[in-house]
Amino acid sequence: MRQVKLGDREFRHALGCFATGVTVISALGPRGEFLGNTVNSFTSVSLDPPMILWCMGRHALSLKSYLSIDQFVVNILGAHQIELSNRFAKAGGDKWEGVPHEFWDSGCPVLKGVSAAFECKTSHTHVGGDHVIFVGEVQKAAFDPLVAPLVFHGGRYCRITPEPLPESGKTG
Repeated sequence: MRQVKLGDREFRHALGCFATGVTVISALGPRGEFLGNTVNSFTSVSLDPPMILWCMGRHALSLKSYLSIDQFVVNILGAHQIELSNRFAKAGGDKWEGVPHEFWDSGCPVLKGVSAAFECKTSHTHVGGDHVIFVGEVQKAAFDPLVAPLVFHGGRYCRITPEPLPESGKTG
């Protein structure tokens, strides 16, 4: 491992050593418009009550919209959804055109075909440097363990190759 003077580029490269899942945060904006942004800063916070968090850059065009609403969905993308990740990572345009989705109790759009989805109510927001941290209490969740997750590592998408499960309880 090599040590480097920590600048923006070096910090990004060091962070890139941590593999993350890829999510799309979706919601209905204050005027009823569909919001959707690719986010990889997502993690669990608490099991009781069930809570998660995600972060959005303070420069993001849709930040004010997310701050003005109190519900959102975290869609954990599957390995087959790279195109959706790229689509929702871009600013402007109609990101939702032709994207299969459904609606749950909150009325927020939920992407179809994802590995998991969490419908949340915003519990807290905090400023953290150049980002805003959204903490949400999970109201509803669904998952499909057969959908392999989309992973980002070292500045690119990766696939997970599971290790075989160890044999247990068998004697020779």
